[in-house]
Amino acid sequence: MKISVDRIKCQHHGLCAISAPAHFELDADGKLQYQESFDEESVDEIEDAIDSCPLQAIFLNSDAA
Repeated sequence: MKISVDRIKCQHHGLCAISAPAHFELDADGKLQYQESFDEESVDEIEDAIDSCPLQAIFLNSDAA
């Protein structure tokens, strides 16, 4: 599984960074940075970040082709 963020929808509120700080952060310019890949142990934290996004701009994608 991989994380993707709709950069058009994302308004850099940062709630995902509060929910999953190991995977999301706001840089010095206030822009969202994130790790696309994550370990299976982090799925609950990632789902919390997805749920916290007020614009629902974060998605989980299967990396199976």
